[in-house]
Amino acid sequence: MKTVYTCFCTDIIHEGHLNIINEAKKLGKVVIGALSDKALIRYNKFPTLSQEERVKLYHSIEGVEEVIIQNDMLYDDVIEKMKPDYIIHGDNWKYGPPSAIRMHVMEKVLEYGGKVVDIPYTYSEKITKAEKLLREKLSMPEYRRKRLKQLIDICPIVKIIEAHSGLTGLIAEKTVVENNGRLDQFDGMWVSSLCDSTVKGKPDIELLDMSSRLRTVDDIMEVTTKPIILDGDTGGLTEHFVYNIRTLERMGVSAIIIEDKKGLKKNSLFGTEVKQTQASIKEFCDKISAGKHIQLTEDFMIIARIESLILEKGMKDALERAFAYVNAGADGIMIHSRKKEPDEILAFCDEFRKTDKKTPIVVVPSSFDSITEEELAEHGVNIVIYANQLTRSAFPAMQKTAEDILRYHRAKEVDERLLPIKDIITLIDEL
Repeated sequence: MKTVYTCFCTDIIHEGHLNIINEAKKLGKVVIGALSDKALIRYNKFPTLSQEERVKLYHSIEGVEEVIIQNDMLYDDVIEKMKPDYIIHGDNWKYGPPSAIRMHVMEKVLEYGGKVVDIPYTYSEKITKAEKLLREKLSMPEYRRKRLKQLIDICPIVKIIEAHSGLTGLIAEKTVVENNGRLDQFDGMWVSSLCDSTVKGKPDIELLDMSSRLRTVDDIMEVTTKPIILDGDTGGLTEHFVYNIRTLERMGVSAIIIEDKKGLKKNSLFGTEVKQTQASIKEFCDKISAGKHIQLTEDFMIIARIESLILEKGMKDALERAFAYVNAGADGIMIHSRKKEPDEILAFCDEFRKTDKKTPIVVVPSSFDSITEEELAEHGVNIVIYANQLTRSAFPAMQKTAEDILRYHRAKEVDERLLPIKDIITLIDEL
């Protein structure tokens, strides 16, 4: 009997999946591949069921004779081992970024005489409703909050991009590209105080109160499912900080990053050009400890941002603070620099990893932007945050458009470089 293989990456079974199984049974023995957690996340499908639960679910489908784990989104591991006669899939993978996977699979199976079978994708109101309910489940606080820690455990490096509105949140959520036959995307969002303040036309000096910051978070959460890291500036007064921790946990935020400065906060990119005061190690450790003591879940992370290199206090001070903050309960360390080259950041990471192999390291390569994610991962970095690129790319474009409308007294000259409203609207899901 011929072998028919299909890969599932779903937490629910609906009529579309059953249709694929029924068509597969006509061709031979049906084997389902359960895409592994690691591959699933890279495929932009975060599971609500464990890998073991998904295997059990697929086994329960009538007509399925075997379920295996597929570890490679390109099917290489399965094709090499099984050489299935048929690989069957909904024809939705013929379009967009997934088409690169289909092309790769076709090339592989043709080498030994296999065949790819595309089944017309099943569209129905019932399926649409089921998929929306699953998406709503992913957006719930108890699922969203824990995703950052899960990503750190699974991914070589977690990619976070700045979002400052519901629309930029959708860009972070839905942007997927094909890269060398694989799909790639951002893993979560950074709600930056700089960008939040800038969009509201305010200086980045902690002028926006937490209620304003949380409204931005809520706007993003309402339309997305990926984890959120909040830029908490200095954290404010410890008495206020602990209250905000409870609020963020309840909302489903995954982490807050607070910097070890005190007094009037100035943006770190100013460095020593403006007066900035670093908190003592004890002061900041006490704030971290208070936050960890008050939180209710194991999922939420408090990440300590060290400003020693920014303030030119040297590597020794940065490392001393890092180890002290971890001992005080910090779930991660963010090390920052405004140098154009990443050398001091990498030196810090290497020295820190000699003693601490486990605590996540976060970097924000705004000034040293030539370094790649792979290079950062080689030095023990776990999270990279692209902290302001969406805001910085939007403003020059908007300013140029405004100038040209004034210059030509009409909009025709700017229209060719504008995204059609229809394309923007497609980002937005209807209920």
